[in-house]
Amino acid sequence: MTGLTHLDDDGRARMVDVGDKATTKRVATATATFTTRPDVIALVQADGLPKADVIATARIAGIAGAKRTSELIPLCHQLALSSVSLDFAFTEDSIVITATAKTTGQTGVEMEALTAASIAGLTLHDMVKAVDPASVLGDIRLLEKSGGKRGNWTPEASEPIEAPGVRTVRPRTAAVIVASTAGAAGTREDLTGPRISAWLSEHDYAVDAVTVVSDADVHLAITAALDAAPAVLITTGGTGLSPSDRTPEATQPHLDRELPGISEAIRTLGSTKTPTAALSRGLAGVSGGTVVVNLPGSTGGVKDGLAVLDGLLDHLVAQIAGGGAHE
Repeated sequence: MTGLTHLDDDGRARMVDVGDKATTKRVATATATFTTRPDVIALVQADGLPKADVIATARIAGIAGAKRTSELIPLCHQLALSSVSLDFAFTEDSIVITATAKTTGQTGVEMEALTAASIAGLTLHDMVKAVDPASVLGDIRLLEKSGGKRGNWTPEASEPIEAPGVRTVRPRTAAVIVASTAGAAGTREDLTGPRISAWLSEHDYAVDAVTVVSDADVHLAITAALDAAPAVLITTGGTGLSPSDRTPEATQPHLDRELPGISEAIRTLGSTKTPTAALSRGLAGVSGGTVVVNLPGSTGGVKDGLAVLDGLLDHLVAQIAGGGAHE
């Protein structure tokens, strides 16, 4: 794309006609960083400000902003949003806002995600201005988007991918991502990542790394792992119903094809031992040429997931690469 689509041949502003575009599932994730003093961060985390419920208020404001994007930005289309979610990650002197918007339609939701992150950040400023009027909202940017003619896009790509398909992966390589906020903070020992890594090594896969990230950062970790083009990517954790569990949402935009039978088999095996296994929302599918599988965060859930993959993974990898028997 080399021209500005919101200008007509005479250079006048216009709303793009999307009537002939295909209706597809569209997802976009954006981020913004709100920087303030460490003592203010502590007040926000403790709800110690005169205006309490800071994060809850910012989240609601972000969702409301996404819903009204077409009223704020004049050339945006009105969209029927199917979902808007916001996550907030804390550092010593900042709050990193991550907003994801979804719809099924004929145009993307980048502006809705960017607006959600921006409005949430402005709301944070409003909530803390009494104690830190010098706080800064910045680094507002799109992290990734999917859907439509151009498929998946991330900032690392020099050009958007024109359509989903099989990328050239590195044979017999794998990556492991552990979604655990406590594990990333060092307050809980991770037992699942090493177990998955050892299992992959036993099956002759060279593991690039076991990456432990917070639930808020799992989407970034998945994007980075897929950019390295491993043959297999296995995640563990973040598949439940807690508000912080985001792994399926972070995975789905990357999948060209889902493999529901694998996810169902993992849930079925787990349900024979614990009824709560049925609550796992883990996904399995193919992203380019990479097999992606979400496993639960418990050691038992990982054991069941690996049991399902045992004897299945090599056959699946071979088929995606264009080989393997079909009977």
